[in-house]
Amino acid sequence: MRVTMASAAARPGRVNEDFTGAVPTAAVLIDGAGIPGAESVCRHGVAWYANRLGGRLLSLLSVARDRSLPALLADAIEQVTDDHRGTCDVADPISPSATVAILRRSDDVFEHLVLGDSVVVLDRAAGAPLVVTDPREVIISRSYEAALEAVVADSDEYHRILRDLRANRNQPGGFWVAKDDPRAAEEAITGNCPVSELAGAVLLSNGASRVVDRFRLADWPGVLAVLASNGPAEIIRRVRQAEARDAVAADDATIAHCTDLGGA
Repeated sequence: MRVTMASAAARPGRVNEDFTGAVPTAAVLIDGAGIPGAESVCRHGVAWYANRLGGRLLSLLSVARDRSLPALLADAIEQVTDDHRGTCDVADPISPSATVAILRRSDDVFEHLVLGDSVVVLDRAAGAPLVVTDPREVIISRSYEAALEAVVADSDEYHRILRDLRANRNQPGGFWVAKDDPRAAEEAITGNCPVSELAGAVLLSNGASRVVDRFRLADWPGVLAVLASNGPAEIIRRVRQAEARDAVAADDATIAHCTDLGGA
């Protein structure tokens, strides 16, 4: 498997809170999630959490090929939580968390996992791409949009509504991310596809997937065509142009483009 990667922080001088990496049979993308004030409960920060979680996942994917992706993710969450349990308030609602996307070859099948709002796109040799998303956070967030728009930004009421929204995280009927509870991995969206049916696959953070789902600059077949001809950096360049044009706050953007899936 060949993996081509590109990642860019939201703006120059800012720490990139995304992570991506690969081993011969798997690729991982982590999108770190921070909440204002997190530094008061965790001295390490979101980027540390994302990089540590991604590194642990790659290590586990290399040596534990007979275990399911949710089981490996659960182990990685538990290990990283243990890494800073003694120094940080890992259970606090504002402590660092992350979304996760994984692709792994197991014999003649490619398995995928998505937890949170990262995206996996499977480029099928015949038919339209299969887009794998976890829409739960987006659905729940939309139910709070009207209330947030009706109050003054950064006011006490605004922050109260945000606390109510965040209370849905890692709760039944809510949305799920990697944080301190390994049981969140059981809620991931998973599936598989025969290697023979795939021409490639893409993992994207939500800062990169906005090329389709926010800015409508292309559809997914169009994104796959750009990746094939110009690589993932071109997708991120187009996203940055659209953010500047529409005065939209930039986000960290990361893509891992996987091709030659039948190779070692």
